[in-house]
Amino acid sequence: MIERYYVTGTDTEVGKTVASTALLQAARLLGRRTAGYKPVASGSEMTPDGLRNSDALALQRNSVVPLGYAAVNPYTFAEPTSPHIVSADELRPIEARVLSAGLRKLEAQADWVLVEGAGGWYTPLSPTLTLADWVKGEQLPVILVVGVKLGCINHAVLTAQAVQQAGLRLAGWIANDVTPPGRRHAEYLSTLKRMIPAPMLGEIPWLGDEITDKPLGQYLDLSIL
Repeated sequence: MIERYYVTGTDTEVGKTVASTALLQAARLLGRRTAGYKPVASGSEMTPDGLRNSDALALQRNSVVPLGYAAVNPYTFAEPTSPHIVSADELRPIEARVLSAGLRKLEAQADWVLVEGAGGWYTPLSPTLTLADWVKGEQLPVILVVGVKLGCINHAVLTAQAVQQAGLRLAGWIANDVTPPGRRHAEYLSTLKRMIPAPMLGEIPWLGDEITDKPLGQYLDLSIL
């Protein structure tokens, strides 16, 4: 049986890739044959192998299934801006059917597929399509990443409501400590646990920068998904 999950965040730069890395590692520890998918990525660098996005590379490294880069990230853009803007500039429209075709290929190879979004829940891909629209069409259960900082409670509650209003299952949420915990940290977590209508899968502590190559799966409990 294939399990599929979509990872969204309360905003950009809240640690979706850190959380996605932890999720892939935790699933691997459970013996699952995992594959990570970053269908759309903006903010990439030219390498000898072509344009590469660091988030997609982290998913590729942490997947059990050996995947080529294009299988992980079919739409790669250099400029770090909203996908609908850069795709229009480059005359490279983002099509839902391409995103779905890529997902089907991964589902044929893995039994646990993790799809990482771009930006927040309503990130636009074109004038008529958002990532939320595509996730709804695919009926993917959603995992919410909350970057624990000032303002995160409001953003988390609004995103959780939007996911549920789309008729999707909010499977769980992850607290990601994007800064060293402050003195109100415990109260923030307590409030988030009370107000987010889904189980907390774990808390990823502040570990500094560049942590996607570190062991992170230990911080999550996937048994409650």
